[in-house]
Amino acid sequence: MHVYRYARCRKHHQRGFVLLVALVFLVLMSMLAVVASQHARLQERIAGSLRNAQQARLSAETALRGAEYRLWSIAAQPDARLHCSEEVISNDGCVVYRAYSGLYASNGAVNRFRAASGWITGIGVTYQGPARRGYTGNANPTAALAKDPVYIIEDLGSERPPGVGGLHESGNTGPDSGNQIDMHIYRVTARATGGRGDVVTVMQSTFDAPGNL
Repeated sequence: MHVYRYARCRKHHQRGFVLLVALVFLVLMSMLAVVASQHARLQERIAGSLRNAQQARLSAETALRGAEYRLWSIAAQPDARLHCSEEVISNDGCVVYRAYSGLYASNGAVNRFRAASGWITGIGVTYQGPARRGYTGNANPTAALAKDPVYIIEDLGSERPPGVGGLHESGNTGPDSGNQIDMHIYRVTARATGGRGDVVTVMQSTFDAPGNL
């Protein structure tokens, strides 16, 4: 009888140990599942953020190219003009650069447009693409933007210093020697969002075009 009781007690101890090991493994597997789930969600958020950043960058580049094309297309049309102002940003989105102007103060419209971290409204011209359909109503929801990109154009002045004539071949005294086109430097700044409105990209380019726009 004594031996039988000892064996029975030992059997109960073995079952208790197996149950404890099973519980430990269950806890470990649950922790691994939670960590894997959190990692998957983190990867999904990172992928979404990268996609939004890429969308914003491509949208800003598209707006830059659109503004540059507009500059050259206006130059090719004798009756077309780009209205640039020193006091305000015109309806064309153009402003003449003047360092002393209020537009270039620390809180001026131009400086805010170029330096603000988030999205701003009421400054610049909206670019909706060649077909003028915009980019916010795309049939594919994953390709739609939160906002259409906007841009401004700054006329930085002539690319030649005042009083300096156009460059020409030495000895050129023909009738075309003084008929030099005054080329100006234009700075284009574009702001764009991705699929989310809180992802904003600001890009700039400089572009030479005739100054009599």
